[in-house]
Amino acid sequence: MSKNSSVVMIGLGYIGLPTAALIAQNKIRVHGVDINPKVVETINQGKIHIIEPELDIAVSKAVSEGYLKASTTPIEANVYLIVVPTPFKGKNEPDISFVESATKAVIPLLKEDDLYIIESTSPVGTTEKMVDLIYTQRPELKDKLNIAYCPERVLPGNVMYELVHNDRVIGGLDEKSTEKAVAFYQQFVKGDLHKTNARTAEMCKLVENSSRDVQIAFANELSLICDKADINVWELINLANKHPRVNILQPGCGVGGHCIAVDPYFIVAEYPMESQIIGKAREINNYKSFWCAEKIQSAKLKFELKHGRKPSIALMGLSFKPDIDDLRESPAKYIAQKVLQNSNNEDYYIVEPNITDHNVFKITNYKKAVEKADIIAFLVAHKEFRQLDIPKNKKVLDFCGVFKK
Repeated sequence: MSKNSSVVMIGLGYIGLPTAALIAQNKIRVHGVDINPKVVETINQGKIHIIEPELDIAVSKAVSEGYLKASTTPIEANVYLIVVPTPFKGKNEPDISFVESATKAVIPLLKEDDLYIIESTSPVGTTEKMVDLIYTQRPELKDKLNIAYCPERVLPGNVMYELVHNDRVIGGLDEKSTEKAVAFYQQFVKGDLHKTNARTAEMCKLVENSSRDVQIAFANELSLICDKADINVWELINLANKHPRVNILQPGCGVGGHCIAVDPYFIVAEYPMESQIIGKAREINNYKSFWCAEKIQSAKLKFELKHGRKPSIALMGLSFKPDIDDLRESPAKYIAQKVLQNSNNEDYYIVEPNITDHNVFKITNYKKAVEKADIIAFLVAHKEFRQLDIPKNKKVLDFCGVFKK
């Protein structure tokens, strides 16, 4: 594919913006599109609206050199990437309306031999549905476009590296589309590019995250059992993992993020009878968050009975994983909301070192929170927390292994 190709990136969030910046770094012109005017304005200033290592440098350079520009509307290009959210509707049913809206926005701009790629996590068959939508409105282009699905598989906090070095699965609607998409990604991806069909690529993304969810559910279930059995779960897992064929993950206060906590539902919604383990893993990981909230409530009542006064409580962390600012589907955020709903005029200190403010929670410095609180509940194992020296008169609830042995 020619370096003169231009790209329209629909969606400038946690995946779209890093991908746009990476493509632009390779001297390919990228027109980024987002429905939020503030996001557009921020990017056009060479700045970023999310926290991700090295992203600020990449965006600043791409904008200053003229290879990246943001807007609220798409323009004509050679490649169209759809990187928008796929939320839920009803009871854990995937909503592909954002993908559909993004597709409708570019349909009038499409021309023969253009490349259209969905990166958004999607239910199996989504690419085929978008094909039907495109060709219904533009029948003259039937079989003249290149259409593929290529899911992202990056780790927040290391996105800029993994976008380049991770393998990618590329599923075209036909062989020609697959080859065209592979040629596009070869310009900026050093990892291997694995060819398949669109339906398999769609399922591959869902299966990857469902597998992780099931493994985390086992660890979280162990933590529930160990709590009742009066066993240190961290020590237990460390010892069990000494076995050469055992690799148990670490428990936490649930599972969050817009991947592992979400993607299994895409399978369960479509194949409810066949996905028993996948569905149960989701239940266990959701229950772990509820259990943590109940543990905090119990500690609060015990303190009040023992000391004759209400405790002050620090809730340490809101993001869905350590050392990032991403709160999407965060179990820590759910726990904080649940605990505050049951508050009875106690003093609460909500801590999240990766953000400065929040539209619901008043954010407190983590050192001040530890100093003021009687009960300290660690919900996310941020690096700042690992250095804390907690006075012995404080009640510590470590749900994420900050002080694991």
